[in-house]
Amino acid sequence: MRNFHNLELVTMSLCNAFLLPLVQGSAHEGLKKARSQRSIEDGHEKLSHEKRSDIQLHGLLLWISMGFLMPVGILTIRMSGRLARGSTQLKVFFYLHVILQTLSLLLASAGAVMSLRKFENLFNNSHQRIGLALYVAIWAQAVIGTFRPQRGKKERSVWFLMHWILGTIVSLVGIINIYTGLNAYHKKTKRSIGLWTVLFTAEICFIGFFYLFQDKWEFLQKQGVILEDSEGVSAPDEQHVEAQRQNPKDLLPDPCNKQNALRNLFD
Repeated sequence: MRNFHNLELVTMSLCNAFLLPLVQGSAHEGLKKARSQRSIEDGHEKLSHEKRSDIQLHGLLLWISMGFLMPVGILTIRMSGRLARGSTQLKVFFYLHVILQTLSLLLASAGAVMSLRKFENLFNNSHQRIGLALYVAIWAQAVIGTFRPQRGKKERSVWFLMHWILGTIVSLVGIINIYTGLNAYHKKTKRSIGLWTVLFTAEICFIGFFYLFQDKWEFLQKQGVILEDSEGVSAPDEQHVEAQRQNPKDLLPDPCNKQNALRNLFD
């Protein structure tokens, strides 16, 4: 009986010697994981208090600049292509284009300065790299637009081509970078961006639709005029038919009658 009791004591001692460190190690590992999770949560909480408002303001500035003012400015100069050269409306549209693009440049510059001062800019992600390239490109576009050659010079065509290509690229890439910015905001704050993505997509689709629709508006108006004339006008008299036979060139459309943005800028 005494031997059995001694064997029991030896067994318990061995169990304590081998199992107790494993139990303590497991408990320590669980406590370490809990502390790590709490540290991550505290980090998100700290981000929400210190930088969340700065991130939101930065995104709002670039949204207004690259996502609204710049596309609308491009739309205004395209609409001015249908106006007569030297008219008051053409001047209004041109200066409206200049004002919108200037405001876009200033807001983008404010957003860039805010990013450099408030955020960690390691340029190790696509959003920061694209943003830096865009900031350089919009200033280059502003310089090109300032040194605009006068009409009639040979440099005018080269200037227009550079200004048009660079402006289109900057606008499209700026829209793309807003989506990458929304994704970066979601990763940092763990907040949903579904509503903002839908709103921005709806805005861009509306601007794109209006951009394409206004190009066909004059054509649609002409279709309506032709239809009304064909229904309301009676058969022409013999004198009118004879005049048309004598002057067949009057029946041919003028190939250069349509005015567009390219013609106004190249002439």
